[in-house]
Amino acid sequence: MQTFVHTVTTPLSNSAKVYGYVLDNFAEMDTKRVRPTIVLCPGGGYVMTSDREAEPVAVRFLAMGYNVFVLRYSVAPARYPVALLELATVVQDVRAHAAEYHVDPHKLIIAGFSAGGHLAADFATQWDQDLATEFGFAPEAIRPDGLFLGYSVITSGPLAHHDSFKALLGDDYGDPALMAKVSLENRVTKTTPKTFLWTTATDDCVPAQNSLMFASALQDAGVSVELHVFPKGGHGLSLATAETAIAENGYGIQSQVDAWPSLFQAWVTNNF
Repeated sequence: MQTFVHTVTTPLSNSAKVYGYVLDNFAEMDTKRVRPTIVLCPGGGYVMTSDREAEPVAVRFLAMGYNVFVLRYSVAPARYPVALLELATVVQDVRAHAAEYHVDPHKLIIAGFSAGGHLAADFATQWDQDLATEFGFAPEAIRPDGLFLGYSVITSGPLAHHDSFKALLGDDYGDPALMAKVSLENRVTKTTPKTFLWTTATDDCVPAQNSLMFASALQDAGVSVELHVFPKGGHGLSLATAETAIAENGYGIQSQVDAWPSLFQAWVTNNF
C-alpha cells in the first residue's frame, strides 16, 4: 500500500492536506485491478477535522478494497467557499492520476461526516453548477459518481446546526442569499450522484431531519438514494465501535449503528 501526504493548493488557500491510502496491485492477483475510491471529509463543525472520522474510517474502507483520500480541509477562520474549492481540487487530482492510483474512474465516491458531510454534499450538488460556472472547474474532471453522508449537516433553516454555519460563513452568517445557497436540500438536481446516507433518530446535535430532507430532495429529483435511520445513538459516532470511542469518556460505542460499513459496502456492490 502507498501512503502519502500532499498539500492542497487553490487560489484561496494552501494549508489543507490530503492523506492518500492507495492499495497496491500484485502479479499474483491482478496487476490491472482498479478500485472504488473514496474522498473522505471528516466532520468537526467547520472549526476542526475530527481524527475519529479520518484514519480509522479510512482503514475500514481500505479493508473493503477501496482506495481512500482523507481531506483535512481548511476550517475557521477560513470561510466559504475555501473548503469547497479544496475538495474540488483533490477530486480533480485523483481523477487525473486514476491510472497511477488504480482508481476506477467511474467509482469515485465523495464522503463526509457531520460538517464534512455538508462539504461533501455541497460539492455533490455543485460539481456541474457553481464549481464550473464560478470557479472554472471542468465538470467531467470533478464528476462524483457517488455520495456517502454520515449524520450530515444539510439545512441552514430552523433545524440547522447553526454553529457549523457560523464557522463556515463568519460575518456573512445570516445573509439571506448565502444562507439559502448553503442550505443543500434546496440545491439537489438530477445530476447529484446516487447517495447512501445514515443518521440516528436521537441525534441531539444535528437533527435527523437534515438527512431526511436531503433524501427527500434526492427522491424528488429522481436520484437513487439509500437512507438508514438507526433508532438510537448520539452525534459523531464514526464507526460506532471501541476503535473510534472518545478516550476520556468512552463515548461513541453504539450497537446496531456499527452495521453501517457493511450496509455501505453492499450499496457500493449493488450500485456500481
